[in-house]
Amino acid sequence: MKKENPWLWVPTLYFAEGIPYFIVNNISLVMFKNMGMPNGMLAFYTSLLYLPWVIKPLWSPFVDIIKTKRWWILTMQILMSAAMLLLPFLLPQESGEAISSSPLFFVTLVIFWITAFASATHDIAADGFYMLGLNTNKQAEFVGIRSTFYRLSSIFGQGVLVALAGYLETRTSDVHMAWKITLILSAAIFACVTLYHTRALPVPVSDTTSKATTASGILKEFGRTFVTFFQKKGVLIAMLFMLLYRLPEAFLVKMMNPFLLDSAAEGGLGMSTQDVGIIYGTIGVAALTVGGILGGIAASRWGLKKSLWPMALSLTLPCLSFVFLAAYQPDNLWIIGSCVALDQFGYGFGFTAYMLYLIYFSEGEFKTAHYSLCTAFMALSMMLPGLVAGYVQEWLGYTSFFVFVMLCCLVTVGVTFLLKVDPEYGKKQ
Repeated sequence: MKKENPWLWVPTLYFAEGIPYFIVNNISLVMFKNMGMPNGMLAFYTSLLYLPWVIKPLWSPFVDIIKTKRWWILTMQILMSAAMLLLPFLLPQESGEAISSSPLFFVTLVIFWITAFASATHDIAADGFYMLGLNTNKQAEFVGIRSTFYRLSSIFGQGVLVALAGYLETRTSDVHMAWKITLILSAAIFACVTLYHTRALPVPVSDTTSKATTASGILKEFGRTFVTFFQKKGVLIAMLFMLLYRLPEAFLVKMMNPFLLDSAAEGGLGMSTQDVGIIYGTIGVAALTVGGILGGIAASRWGLKKSLWPMALSLTLPCLSFVFLAAYQPDNLWIIGSCVALDQFGYGFGFTAYMLYLIYFSEGEFKTAHYSLCTAFMALSMMLPGLVAGYVQEWLGYTSFFVFVMLCCLVTVGVTFLLKVDPEYGKKQ
C-alpha cells in the first residue's frame, strides 16, 4: 500500500458515515412532522428505522468473509447515494394522518430502511478499514479527528439540513418542495463524497477476505459468543442497566423535535423548522459533544464506580428543563436554547458512564463480540421507548408527558443502584 495521507480520507469517511444515519433517524422525523403526521404514528414509524443498528451484530462477521472492507464501504456508499437520490422524488404528497395511508409513504419507508441497513453495514466496514488503513500510532493520532468529523456530520444532518428545509419552507410556502430540494442537495453532496472515495481510499494489503473463516464457522462462533454472553456473572442486572439507564432520555429525545415544532395551542413551543435546526441540531449537538468530552475526562480521573452516580444524575435531572418549557411555553429563543443545551450537555456527560460500563462488562475472552452484543442492547434501549413515545405523549399531553419522563428517571436511579463494579476500573493509572 502506498502511503496515502490519512487526512485525505479519514475525515471524509467519518463525515460520510454520519450523514445517512442522521437522515434516517432525525430528518425523517422532522420531515414527517412538518407534513403533519400525528406524533403517535410519527414516533412509531421512525423508531422502526432504528432496527438495523439493533441487529447489526448478526451480520457483522459476514463482512469479513465476503469481499474487502474497501469494497463494502464503496458499495454501501453507492447504494446509499442511489437511495438518497431516489427518495426526494417519491415523497408522499399527502398531509396529516393521510400520509400513513399513502402507498408512497411505505415506498419512502422502504428507501429509508435500505439506507439504514446500508448505513449500519457501512459502519462495520469503516471501523474495520480504519484499523487496516492506519498503523497503531496513526490510529491513536486520528481517533479525535474521526469523532470530530462524525460530530460535524451530526451538525450538518440535524442542524444545517433542517435549517435549510425551514428556510426553503418560508420562501416557497411549500413543505414538500422544501424537503425535496433539501434531500436532493444532501444526496448530491453524499454522491460527490462517494465519487471522491473511489480514488481517495487507500488499498491496504491486509484488507482481504478471511478465507480461513466460513459461514458455518461464523454461525458456530456466534452461537458460542451468544451463550457465553448470557453466562456472564451479573448478566441480568447488566441487561437491565443497558436497556433502562437511558429510559428518560429515550422518551424525551423522540418527542423533543415534535414538542419544539408543535404550536402553543397543541402544547408545544411553536418554533420554526429553521430555528429547530439551529437550536437542537447545532447548539444541542455542540453541548452534547462538550458534555461527552468532559465526561471522558471525569471518568478517567474518578473511575467507573465513582462516575456512576454523578453521571446518572447528570443524565436525569436536566430533563426537568422540559417540564419547565412545557408548563410555561416561553417564546424566547435564548431560554429555549439554554434548556436544550442543558439537557444535551447532561446527556453527553451522563452517557459516558454508560459507554464505560459496556466496555467493562465486555471484558473477557470474547471482548469484541460481547461488546458488539452490548451495543445491540444500547440501540434497543432507544428503539423500544421510541416506538410508544408518541402515543404516550398524545395520551398525556406535553406537560404530563415530561413529568412522566421525570418519573422514568427513578428507573435510571434504580438500575444504577443495582450495579456492582470494580472501584479501580477506568481510573487513569
